[in-house]
Amino acid sequence: MERVGYFNGIIGNYDEMTVPFGDRSIYYGDAVYDAVLVLDRRPFALDKHLDRLYRSCAMTEIPFDMPRDHLVKEISRLLDASAMGSVMLYLQVTRGTAPRMHEYPADTKPNLLMFTAAASVPPRDKRASLLSIEDLRFRYCNIKTTNLLPNVFAAQKATAAGATEALLHRGERVTEAAHSSILMVKDGKVIMPPLDELILPGITRAIVHEECDAAGIPVEIRIFTVDELMEADEIILCSTTKNVVYVYEIDGKPVGGKDRALGERIQNLVAERVWRETGVRV
Repeated sequence: MERVGYFNGIIGNYDEMTVPFGDRSIYYGDAVYDAVLVLDRRPFALDKHLDRLYRSCAMTEIPFDMPRDHLVKEISRLLDASAMGSVMLYLQVTRGTAPRMHEYPADTKPNLLMFTAAASVPPRDKRASLLSIEDLRFRYCNIKTTNLLPNVFAAQKATAAGATEALLHRGERVTEAAHSSILMVKDGKVIMPPLDELILPGITRAIVHEECDAAGIPVEIRIFTVDELMEADEIILCSTTKNVVYVYEIDGKPVGGKDRALGERIQNLVAERVWRETGVRV
């Protein structure tokens, strides 16, 4: 099967799987999720993704008590059922199935939904363009919930304008993109926004940070503005699906391209990390 679905232990064809009508994710977006890149049947950075998934459950008070080792076994079952070596693995934990009411239902068991779909890593020479959009999301952006409508609106607006991604900002402060982290390079230093309630702790961002630390590349955590970003030597867009790509344009204006040597070094460090964990060259 090209796309394989999973619901509470049942594995089947993605297009034929069903979810209970009373699942709270349908009515309230009452669920958290994560997505993992799997290369040659080997998940990349799985521990970090599961850390974030369980943390998101705790922060939303979803009582997901499946032991971590059991979840890993269920993931392995799903990957074994998939005929593809390289896929994107999606995991979603909902608060469960219950009559529709705003308050948390008592004694309701969470539902676990997963699926796999074909995936590929963008080429290293891919460049991205951004459209700047005011960040109108709520103040729980650090939790990876399924409440993504503002992200959807921003991503659609960027796509309609011919841009790769939406650059989100609150006033002058840069936060992130619709579904990516935004970093910048200036004077040989990688600058990352602080991880507060306005920013999702991206897994690829964390890997960039770790690899820069190991390689002796300075990393600074601080707020930066749209104007600063426009003047950056390089602008990095990173996520599980995009890997590490560089931005060449914001709102139709050329940006970056001033420190390709450091940019390529960071890409190479992340690519080596992928190879060490999966045995696949990207």
